[in-house]
Amino acid sequence: MKFNSAEAVTHLGYNTATNKLVIPDYGRHLQIMIEQIVLIEDAEERNKAANYAIRVMGDMNPHLRDVPDFQHKLWDQLFMISDFKLDVPCPFPIATRETVYAKPEVLPYPKKQLNYRYYGNNIKSMIAEALKFEEGEMRDALIIVIANHMKKSYLSWNKDNVKDEVIFEHLAELSGGKINLSKQEEELSTTANLIQVNRKQSNKSNYSNTNNNANNNNQKGGSNSNNNNSKKYNKHNYQAKGKK
Repeated sequence: MKFNSAEAVTHLGYNTATNKLVIPDYGRHLQIMIEQIVLIEDAEERNKAANYAIRVMGDMNPHLRDVPDFQHKLWDQLFMISDFKLDVPCPFPIATRETVYAKPEVLPYPKKQLNYRYYGNNIKSMIAEALKFEEGEMRDALIIVIANHMKKSYLSWNKDNVKDEVIFEHLAELSGGKINLSKQEEELSTTANLIQVNRKQSNKSNYSNTNNNANNNNQKGGSNSNNNNSKKYNKHNYQAKGKK
């Protein structure tokens, strides 16, 4: 019997000529098995084969057996691999193309109209909380704190000097005209002090980072020095024994 290489090549199977893998994690053999289960005419035999395929799929993912709804997920994947052509009873709601591949609803991105972005999103909430206070020293003190915070935020964006009148105008605009400090003789913290506070905060973060790096280097250096000391100690003992 002669071997015909040209005829043998025609019978070879290539992945490019087969159906696309629906779930590549399970491999081609399982997909072929499920495609064969779809073709079984007897309903009872088809049901037995489908349950056997579920057991094989579960054995391929033993680490997920304790995950809630794992069996439900396997049945959904079984119908997906069969291209939703498998007609067998299912202990869960049968997955369909519409339910599996349904696109989620688009969530609207929260948009807040900010007149002055450098103050941040929370400044309006802070002003609203201050307006809930009864008129008195507590409310006045809280408004001054908010105004100083606005001035500090403004200086982090613009390093130049900023006048208190500018902050008072912005505060009145953001509060809808309910807070007006321009009529009062109020003075905010000086620009120099607020810039110094910003620098201290940035220096603290930089100092903590450099401190961590220095500690790591010291630990490495300490282990090296201990190793060197132990080597010197062993060498000294060896020389002393040699002299004896």
